[in-house]
Amino acid sequence: MTIADDKQLAGIIDHTLLAATTTSEQIKQLCREAKEYGFCAVSINPRWVATAADELHGSGVRVGGVVSLPLGADSTKIKVAQAKEAIFDGADEIDMVADLAAIIEDDSPYLSHQINAVLKVSRSMRPPVLLKVIIESAALTDEQKIFACEIADRCGVDFVKTSTGMNPAGGATVEDVRLMKESAPNCRIKAAGGIRTVKQVFDMLEAGAERIGTSSGVQIVREFRAGHSQ
Repeated sequence: MTIADDKQLAGIIDHTLLAATTTSEQIKQLCREAKEYGFCAVSINPRWVATAADELHGSGVRVGGVVSLPLGADSTKIKVAQAKEAIFDGADEIDMVADLAAIIEDDSPYLSHQINAVLKVSRSMRPPVLLKVIIESAALTDEQKIFACEIADRCGVDFVKTSTGMNPAGGATVEDVRLMKESAPNCRIKAAGGIRTVKQVFDMLEAGAERIGTSSGVQIVREFRAGHSQ
């Protein structure tokens, strides 16, 4: 993917704020920044989806709600309920953390069933709600990453996402993005976790990512503008 200008750059960024201590005013500020810079979406905890939907109404910025963050260990019933609530509150996209135990244990039936259950909710909406499945790639072996991506690809999710940004194992890497793209050829890839510079963004895009999740979106766009104004 070639980035021609700062608007195109902002248009592939999910402007992210997932801290447990986040306040309503911080969410409103996040939404103001998203409108000002033209970010693709905001990525926020379910607590704030309705607030963001109100703030962003008519702006073109999408609302992304997270499900089962940061552990992914909730039951399928809980994940489905969280996704429904977020969608009814105004989410246009869902970022769901996959069940890592199912990935590590090679439990294809459980993982497939859970992803399909949440995907069914997303697809039942008009227009359909995008589903991104977070596999926490830094915490997995290559074989486990491939397994998770192949399951997500067969289920037909919209995106496979590298990381929550909260796992001590780390965030996105170029190598993981490349492997995920190869393993889930019918899915788009979202790189997230530790991305703070224009170079990192471009490296992720070159490896196959189509969306970037970061809490440093404003700084990244400003860095890009500064580099192109010289």
